[in-house]
Amino acid sequence: MKLITILKKLAVACMFATNIINASNTNTIDNIHFLIPGGIGGGWDSTARSVGEVLLKAKLANSVSFENMSGYGGGKALSYLIETLKKQNNTMMINSTPIVIKSLQNYFPQSFRDLTLIASIITDYQVLAVREDSSLKSWNDILIKFKKNPRKLKIGGGSSRGSLDHIVSAQIFKAAGYDPKLVKYISYDAGGKAFNALISGEIDVLSTGLGEVLEKYRLGKVKIIAVTSLEPIKGIEDIPTFKSLGVDMSFANWRGFFAAPGMSEKQVDKFANILKEMYDTTQWKEVRKKNGWSDLYQPKKEFRQFLEEQEKSISSLMKELGFL
Repeated sequence: MKLITILKKLAVACMFATNIINASNTNTIDNIHFLIPGGIGGGWDSTARSVGEVLLKAKLANSVSFENMSGYGGGKALSYLIETLKKQNNTMMINSTPIVIKSLQNYFPQSFRDLTLIASIITDYQVLAVREDSSLKSWNDILIKFKKNPRKLKIGGGSSRGSLDHIVSAQIFKAAGYDPKLVKYISYDAGGKAFNALISGEIDVLSTGLGEVLEKYRLGKVKIIAVTSLEPIKGIEDIPTFKSLGVDMSFANWRGFFAAPGMSEKQVDKFANILKEMYDTTQWKEVRKKNGWSDLYQPKKEFRQFLEEQEKSISSLMKELGFL
């Protein structure tokens, strides 16, 4: 009799434990496929892969997969997502400010309005960086070379001409009092190739996101000239801001996730909720610190309002710089 009572108590305890486990995993998604519109090693790639790995480790997703589809400044992946929408119910596409820029330039016919918005997740500031052994040791050295002959200063980035890395570098020189149209910009397919071009000496200066070079900076492979944040970034206060060097400018690049048009509200909410839950995990806090990112969680409606406001400000900036 006692044995039966004990077994019953064990059964109840097991059921209770199972309910707790199930309750804690209510937002777990079985599978997430990340569509990355650029090559390996760029900002989109590192962000998507970091998010996927954190979701796995935090048990917010049971499996994740990644697909790099570069081409047309992100337009190839965007078109693919829309054209194959019926089989993309578990797909999230990473993107950032370039989706606004390229749409304004009519580089591709679609815009963020043609997609389902999930949420923005981070802000990544831009930097100018040089090789550690470069003769260009400071912002002043760069200006001296630019003033002698602007065409001799080769600035590269992991995005096409007229896109984010080009626009920000042009904005920096304009804020310093120079003609932004004189900036010689060389484009590469994703940040990895642009970084290799810097190391090989093919370019003098790299225009990129802080998160793409921060670890390389810590390893002594590059020197970061300055960052486009208004204030020094916590933990890396030794990197000056352009503003502190007398260049009155700042720029923050968001990154976020989109889905195919027509995705159900239930699925959209599930994606957005696990991204929000991710913020509280130790794994995410470590990734964010490692890359110098700042959290920027804006789901659906907030995200759309943010993009509409950025579209207006970016359009004004691009006209001022001569890109529109």
